[in-house]
Formats: sequence, structure tokens, C-alpha cells
Amino acid sequence: MAPGRVLAIAGSDSSGGAGLEADQKVIAAHGCYAMTATTALTAQNTKGVYDIHFVPPEFLRKQIDAVIEDVGVDVVKTGMLGSAETISTIADALVHHAVSTIVIDPVMIATTGAHLLPASALRILHARLLPLATIVTPNVPEALRLLENATTETEENGKLAAAGVRTVDDLVAIARAIRRLGPRWVLVKGGHCPFKADGTAAPEGAEGEGERERVVDVLVGGGGGDGGEGEEEVVVKMETGYSAIASNLAKGMEMPAAVRTACRYVQAGIRTAPGLGGGNGPLNHFHSVYALPFSPGHFLEYLLERPDVAPVWETFVNHPFVLAMGDGTLPVESFKGYLIQDYLYLIHFTRANALASYKAGSLKDIAAVSLPRVSVLQDK
Repeated sequence: MAPGRVLAIAGSDSSGGAGLEADQKVIAAHGCYAMTATTALTAQNTKGVYDIHFVPPEFLRKQIDAVIEDVGVDVVKTGMLGSAETISTIADALVHHAVSTIVIDPVMIATTGAHLLPASALRILHARLLPLATIVTPNVPEALRLLENATTETEENGKLAAAGVRTVDDLVAIARAIRRLGPRWVLVKGGHCPFKADGTAAPEGAEGEGERERVVDVLVGGGGGDGGEGEEEVVVKMETGYSAIASNLAKGMEMPAAVRTACRYVQAGIRTAPGLGGGNGPLNHFHSVYALPFSPGHFLEYLLERPDVAPVWETFVNHPFVLAMGDGTLPVESFKGYLIQDYLYLIHFTRANALASYKAGSLKDIAAVSLPRVSVLQDK
């Protein structure tokens, strides 16, 4: 079976921690085939961006045409675009090649603080690229900037942008407002706005150091794509990776599952980061490539989402008895019957183990079959 084909259109990071270099690592780590079209070359490291050389739009278009016309593409993922001319060139190419799945990471500000997208390009981004997007993935500062510069529903968007983020509900409102700009799905990444345990925004700076307990990402989308209230699905999760989302989509995952799996991938990448450089260093992009088919620490999720396990687990957790026990509506007599049944089962289980111990041929076997019996008796 051919791997999913992902074309990353972005800038090159000479230090290898972001941009096309990181995209290719992530795509490869997900078992997909990575292709690239370079929008810019950067002189940067973990501490900062020192210079940028933009690729002429005409040459960028040749790169895109060359790979799509030969290899083909399942998903296009964009990153640093840099200029209005570059955005228009990419939009023209995506329409020309009828690309159906597009992940837009609206890179505007580098982790180091460098500005990567001029204000003059935002109008073209709104008009040409957002309406083509399958999903757009801004962080909080980028999301607010998208709303500030939107040409539709200006007053409402301006109010949202001015108010900022105080609760998770604010993230949802911002995501819904961006969705009305055209993309089918919107993921607002909340890493720049950590929350306290009660779900309200933690103070900035040293004042909120001990109160930053939750990082929430909000995914809004689905339905018919027009942003109607009845058609939206909101999924709240933690840290997310955009090339990981593109790779999961290329492998045929539905959007919520693609985002959830990307969350886990990036969480593990952060936990196992190599610690390179003196600034904001790279993740460990290949943490799960060596042997495991799941991200470290997420075996249970992997197991329960397997197609041969998920239906059984779904039947179990949604059994009427389990649901009634969970919401407190289970009749007392039914619960008593359950306890009696469990008691009788444990009695016969203990007796069976006692018989097995009696028939065992060695002390080792006697000890092995005795342990469950001792545990049951202690519990009772």
C-alpha cells in the first residue's frame, strides 16, 4: 500500500527544528511520504531568526507543479508564507491542481519572537487561502491577529480580538469566528494562554507561574461547513502538531481523530526532546518510530481505539447498567443483585483456585494459583 503523500509548502529552518526540516521529520515519523516547496530560506537557530531570503513566487510555483504533476498529493500543509505574492501563487496552484485537503498553519511570529508575515499579506490570506482550507491552525496570538484583520463581521471580530482569552469558552468563540472566514475546521492552540485549575486564564509573567495548570486546544468544525451552530463539533485537547495532523489526514483519519493523535505525538515529542541549542530547541520527532505503533504513554488509548477492540469497549461502557450506575439512576435492588452475583462468582472463583492448588505438582505452581485466592479473601 502506497504511503500518504504530503506536500509541505513553507520556509526552511537552517537549524532543523522548525519549518520544512521539522515537517519532513514529522511526516516521515508518521509513515507518510514528504515533499517540499520552499517559500523562503532562513538564517536561524534556537535563539532567533537572523535573516530571510524569499524564493521568487515564479520558482515556488514551479516547485509545486513539479511534485504534484509527477508524484501527486493527498494533503498540502502550508507554513511560513512571507508575502502576499507567495500566498496568491500558492492559492492559484491549489485551485489549478484541485487539491482537496489543505492544512494551513498561519505562521506569523516565530517562537523566538521574529515577525514572519507582514500585515499587507493578511488580506490576501483571508481572501484567497482561508476559504480553501480544510483546517487552519493558529495559536492564540495568530488567531487574534486573523480576527483583527478580517474584512467580514469586522465589529464582532474586533470585540473578540480586543477581549482576548479569559476562559476556554473564549477559545471556542474565537475558533467559531475564524471558521466563518471560510475554513471547514479551525484548531486554536492555547499554548500561549495557559489556564488555572478552574478554567480561567492564568496571569502572565511571574505572577501566574504557580497557577498555570492546563493548556487547552479547541477544535471546531464538521457538519456542512457553513459554521451553523447545529453542525459544529467542539473537541478540547492538549498540545498539537500541524504536520502530524496533515500526515494523519493523508492516512485517512477523520479530523477529530487526526487532531487527537497529533496531540499525543507532540506531547511525547516534548517530553523526550533532545535539549539541543541554547534557546527554544527542537522536539524529538522520531520518539515512536523505533518499535511502538503508539506514542509513549498512550498504550491504553491505542488499544481502545483499535478496530477490533473499540466496538467491544463501546458496548461495555454504554451498557444500560453501567450508564445507570454512573448517573445514579440504578435501582438499589439492581445494585444489590449485582453485589450478590459478584460475591457468588468470587466464592466459586476462590474454590476453583483452591482445587487447582490442591492438584498442583510443585510449590511454585501452588504459590501461583494461591495468590488470586489470597487477594480475593483480603478484599472481602
